[in-house]
Amino acid sequence: MGLKTIVDKVFGTCRRAAPCLFALFLVFACMAAVQRAQAADAGAGAVQPVRAVDYKMAGDAVKVRVVVDFDREPIPRWFLLRSPHRLVIDLPDTQMALDPKDLKAHGLVSGVRYGPVGEGMSRLVLAGKGPFKVDKIDVLKNREGAGYRLAVDISAASDREFDAALADQALTTASTVSTEKSARVGKGPLSTGHRFTVVLDPGHGGVDGGAEGPNGTVEKDVTLAFARELRDKLTATGKYDVFMTRDADVFLRLDERVRIARQHGADLFISVHADTISLKGIRGATVYTVSDKASDPEAQALADRENLSDQFAGMEIKDDSQEVTDILIDLIRRETHSFSMSFAHTLVGQLSTTVGLINNPHRSAGFRVLKAPDIPSVLVELGYLSNAKDEAQLADPSWRGKAAESITNAIALFASAKAAKTDTGG
Repeated sequence: MGLKTIVDKVFGTCRRAAPCLFALFLVFACMAAVQRAQAADAGAGAVQPVRAVDYKMAGDAVKVRVVVDFDREPIPRWFLLRSPHRLVIDLPDTQMALDPKDLKAHGLVSGVRYGPVGEGMSRLVLAGKGPFKVDKIDVLKNREGAGYRLAVDISAASDREFDAALADQALTTASTVSTEKSARVGKGPLSTGHRFTVVLDPGHGGVDGGAEGPNGTVEKDVTLAFARELRDKLTATGKYDVFMTRDADVFLRLDERVRIARQHGADLFISVHADTISLKGIRGATVYTVSDKASDPEAQALADRENLSDQFAGMEIKDDSQEVTDILIDLIRRETHSFSMSFAHTLVGQLSTTVGLINNPHRSAGFRVLKAPDIPSVLVELGYLSNAKDEAQLADPSWRGKAAESITNAIALFASAKAAKTDTGG
């Protein structure tokens, strides 16, 4: 029976009897029922939103991968913002059904937020601890089971690289997921006026005191004092931008030290240490470069000790996934390693004229702190605190001054040679 028929019957009754409030109530009730039925019919044909159902994040302070699982294929659009540095991913026609416990800050990512930003639109925001570059953003169909996943790879970068990505972004109205676009991020022309940048890394710190000499000298104090002196000498030349991973007695994870070097766009990274060894008679400075295979057992033992620094404060890095393994072991590029070797040879030559060196002073081992991609890196052991004479030298301002001057000279030679090679395309 149609609505018109019902109304006619009700009003016919009312005319025969009397105006009836009950009849009017029936009219409005019937009209509401029809409207509900029509709304239900319309809703049955509406497109349901895509649902984001799971969120995972892995990596460290140098490189992070974020994976978001969806029940159907999402169509993300993304862009960068600064102050603070952020990656914003907009997801049209998407409903976020994520567990907030999974969105805790991790590694390079200092914070994660999400929520609706308009009719049917959701937004995911990743904030970085510093500047970063977007290595890749992909939407992939799950190999096993239904659904899709959004995979986002970001890595620590310099402000110059981040600004270049922003400039590239400004050329388009919005960024969509594509390999071509991702490949361009961070690879635009860098701002001019960049000076040769050195990042000094005083080893250990905070709860991680490092080695200790027979007279009570603590490695973390020696490395910080020497790094400050070297920084002052380099700054006084007026030729370099110089930064330190720490300028106080604080604990830093090894990957945090690498992130700081990348954040400042370092052209050279020097980690300063003063270890101990069981053979008390061994003394002298040593220069180490990174290698998958140690040059000798002593170098391997030293690398193992330094790499254990992340166990302090209960923050050991676990190599549980292929992504993290790649981050920690396979980041050195061939050209970067060549530059590291070149600087190490130059540094050994300069130190040999002013301070004592051990036999075979250029050695190599798998130091995690030297595995910064695209940054020539060395670890300098100033001496052995286990040797009383070395311990005394490390406390002598005159000796420290000579050592700092030798390193400054080596940096000048390396910076000139690297600039010449870059200019000639060599």
